[in-house]
Amino acid sequence: MKYWLALHRTPGIGSRRFAGLLAHFSNPQAVFQARAAELQALRIGAESIAAIQTPDWRAVDLDLEWLSLPGHHLLTLQDLDYPPILREISDPPPILFIDGHPEALQSVQIGIVGARNPTVVGRETARAFAKKLAHSGLTIISGLARGIDAAAHRGALAAGGETVAVTGCGPDRIYPAAHRELAREIAESGAVISEFPVGTPPSASNFPRRNRIVSGLSLGVLVVEAAERSGALITARLAGEQGREIFAIPGSIHNPLARGCNRLIRDGAKLVQTESDILEEIAVQARGLLEASTTPEIPEENRVKEPLDPEYLQLLEALGYEPTPIDILVERTGLTADMLSSMLLRLELQGAVACAAGGVYSRCTQRN
Repeated sequence: MKYWLALHRTPGIGSRRFAGLLAHFSNPQAVFQARAAELQALRIGAESIAAIQTPDWRAVDLDLEWLSLPGHHLLTLQDLDYPPILREISDPPPILFIDGHPEALQSVQIGIVGARNPTVVGRETARAFAKKLAHSGLTIISGLARGIDAAAHRGALAAGGETVAVTGCGPDRIYPAAHRELAREIAESGAVISEFPVGTPPSASNFPRRNRIVSGLSLGVLVVEAAERSGALITARLAGEQGREIFAIPGSIHNPLARGCNRLIRDGAKLVQTESDILEEIAVQARGLLEASTTPEIPEENRVKEPLDPEYLQLLEALGYEPTPIDILVERTGLTADMLSSMLLRLELQGAVACAAGGVYSRCTQRN
């Protein structure tokens, strides 16, 4: 572990160069055992080579001290538990410091981002969408910032769901400091994560790097409110580059905080009015992620249960416990295939429905 931390702290070694060194040497320890000439041949700079030859072990000890505390974890790019969806981006973080539950990163996640100084309506909208999506079984991920980010985290917590916060500073710091208690609540059921070493202060250059992790862990990103020049739009752009879905809530042309969202919609983002607009769009990807996940099934007694709408009760009655194809469900319920796909995904994320090979569904748990 200490060699991972030492290489991560080496000046001039970013995430792409770190990955390149791993590809060449197989593991970080071998990097520190390499000759200077071999590192030079790989176009490693003189400052970086000097730091590799004389690592700052006292700084590494700070990381190790933080990791020794209860609830603190480290994931490396070579760990089996490293989120596959994050590994596939062009510059995945080589390590992640985690305060909370590493398994939260394996869940199906949706990003919610927006203005730091939103309108009252924007804040309430972010909280409401997060709450509904968390009720559907999705994990809400955001950046712990003021405004929309905080509202999204709080909405997920209010639903009894999981939320993940990605920070732009070291794991020993919380920014803004006013969100220290919120971060504690997030870590109790989800996770607060950072790629930055212990002691790293928040800085403007850190936040785009944080944003790529928010989008990289998500199947899609929902922008609630954003001005035309906004960090939330950076996250949306990164999501597009990573092949993620982009969602936006439209607003008045007279509201400056709606202009960024309206522009996203104009440029191809999906206009969102209800959580079903998101669920139906990510249904296929979410099922693929669930099938590939090695995360243990959530015990029945720990699953979030909330009263189902009449349409969902109707669907469960029509479904029964025998495997049923979706076209039969269309006949039984009178609902469209798109609507059923969204509803089945929600029930599947909650553990109430299972999808088997051939696209057939069956009930797998009793609901009270």
